[in-house]
Amino acid sequence: MRWLKLASLLVMSLFYIAAGLNHFRNPDFYLALMPPYIPAHAAAVFWSGVAEVALGIALWIRPLRSWAAWGVIALLIAVFPANVHMAIHQISPDGVSRPDWIAWARLPLQGVLIAWAYWHTREP
Repeated sequence: MRWLKLASLLVMSLFYIAAGLNHFRNPDFYLALMPPYIPAHAAAVFWSGVAEVALGIALWIRPLRSWAAWGVIALLIAVFPANVHMAIHQISPDGVSRPDWIAWARLPLQGVLIAWAYWHTREP
């Protein structure tokens, strides 16, 4: 079980580091997802990218791991309104036409990602 948790930690941390770095490589993608009622879109995209990279790295620092996992959970909750906005308004930030159900499928996926992070809030 220990190797499974370690492999999971590696995949999860790389996922958040890559996603965070993508905020800087392709900010327009994330800006297109921002609901109009959230202020300072560019700052929100920038700081969420910083948070994803920092949390992805912090997951590998044993004394910070639990805090980092809770931070990932908080971040997933914070970005949930953008996912809802994307689903309701069928926003395709990259301009690719997709079936409507794909945007809606992202919503329960947030719960899976939260559960995955929660698994790393405790040491084995």
